[in-house]
Amino acid sequence: MVLTLKEFLRLIEEIAPARFAEPWDNCGLQIGEYSQQIKRVFGTLDPTLDALKSACSRKAQLLFTHHPLIFEPISSLNSGRYPGNVILEAARCGISVVAAHTNLDVCPGGINDILAELFQLRNVEVLKEMAGEAGVGLGRIGEWSRPVELAVVVANVKKILGIESVKVTGEKNRPIRRVAICGGSGGSLVSVAAEKGADLLLTGDVGYHHAMGARAGGIALIDAGHFPTERTAFAVFTERLGKMVTERGWEVSFEVDEEQGDPSNIQ
Repeated sequence: MVLTLKEFLRLIEEIAPARFAEPWDNCGLQIGEYSQQIKRVFGTLDPTLDALKSACSRKAQLLFTHHPLIFEPISSLNSGRYPGNVILEAARCGISVVAAHTNLDVCPGGINDILAELFQLRNVEVLKEMAGEAGVGLGRIGEWSRPVELAVVVANVKKILGIESVKVTGEKNRPIRRVAICGGSGGSLVSVAAEKGADLLLTGDVGYHHAMGARAGGIALIDAGHFPTERTAFAVFTERLGKMVTERGWEVSFEVDEEQGDPSNIQ
């Protein structure tokens, strides 16, 4: 059975409805034609030109991303600048682009539920609930069966996310049991995590004032970066999406981008 782009979009809407997205976000179809037949999907966190070329070289018909390609109205397409270069290359290669962003962050089974699963949290709940939507919201909070020293937690974070360094607020021998987690940019959730009794908030894009707030609120903080905290979870989601598509009878192959690097990783 052949999967069309329209059917793929319906499936994403079923999993992560567009109404869950932040008002400023631009989830869903970025480039494409509803009738296009999809036989191969290339999943990547960011819709970069390199990712688009990788999708093209693998003869994919769809580039599935977490971060949207288009956030604001475009007044011109410049092949020498982003996002015009990606848009024009996608048109040349006949590749559609679809993004699942903040709607995937907050939905059940999305980015943050996967992170909670990867870190083996138990009794997981939504950290900051979305009004009128049970089980939907920013971040997750759960616990381990026993306390673990912060230094050990840091080592585990590096291993699970495949990174070499993190920024940490808190004493290395501090016991951690109740953990709040938010992929991407979650520094603003420090006070919420503290109010809900978290010993630690694990997230990315932590600013100076977030760290100061964590210290004042008596909560440890690990900044593992925007890209690493989302990349691993999005790869897991893409693989699971591929299995779901197969189980529904569509003949589609899914591949995850293994080459994309952290754009903020300065050597």
